[in-house]
Amino acid sequence: MTQHPTPPRDPLTTALNLARSGVPVLPLRAGKAPFGNCPACTKNACGGRPNMKQTGPCTCPKPCHAWAAATTDPTVINSREWAGAWREAAAVAYHPAGARLTVVDLDNTDAVAWAQAHLPPTRTVTTTRGQHWIYRGTMRSTHDVRPGVDIKSLMQYARWLGPGTGRMILLPDAVRTLIAREEATARPTPGVASSTPAREAWHRTVATGCRHTASYVHTGLDRGVAMVLARTESGAGTQAYSVAAFLARQHAACPGPCGLDTLTEPIVAAAVSVGVPEPYARRAVTNGLAHTTGEAA
Repeated sequence: MTQHPTPPRDPLTTALNLARSGVPVLPLRAGKAPFGNCPACTKNACGGRPNMKQTGPCTCPKPCHAWAAATTDPTVINSREWAGAWREAAAVAYHPAGARLTVVDLDNTDAVAWAQAHLPPTRTVTTTRGQHWIYRGTMRSTHDVRPGVDIKSLMQYARWLGPGTGRMILLPDAVRTLIAREEATARPTPGVASSTPAREAWHRTVATGCRHTASYVHTGLDRGVAMVLARTESGAGTQAYSVAAFLARQHAACPGPCGLDTLTEPIVAAAVSVGVPEPYARRAVTNGLAHTTGEAA
């Protein structure tokens, strides 16, 4: 795809076109922000949607909870409950991980210049201030991995600005290690405790005894995450266990260490994003990785 087609003027039409191609969408109001929650969902009084990180029972039919409202269901997108938002919508957003994508959001010309020097070329979309570089595969979303650079994938939304130009490639290690570097240098915030301790991404320094290439490991992980994300109705927890067990089996003949524990977070995040309670998802993945050694809890 080398040319931008003329985008439909109606955000609803754009959203329906994207949904038909498997991209989960939601409306954005002026200012590039999602629509606020309805009174029943304000301040998460509803308990949150089942596919949010903090899982809950909310089944609100309105476009509440930002990225977690993104859907490919035309019945929902065309529903009476979403109609008011579409009448006021200034743009369309999409959930990158729901389409098995990662967006590197480059917010200014300096960030774009850095990407051109350090990241492999991929599908590129021009934004109001910079560019979106889009890769196939998912990972954890993080803001400010370096000046002017955000990662948008799991549990995030990105504004739809057109299909872009260039050939989309598989998510490279150069992007994944941005988060590993950010986690290694980030300073803890006083008084703030995280329920999910940060883990670095898989890379060679934690896998000195692994016989596989980084590309092999990340390709397998991306395919596994995609399989978990596809379980939107049921079975995501079991799929997460199966993916983790499969990955562990691939390393059974390695002399080790292989750093398999660093592969857990993307699988857990994918399971949580489709409704699996975090403790269950984490236990399933941990047991899957330990399956080949008989250490499952």
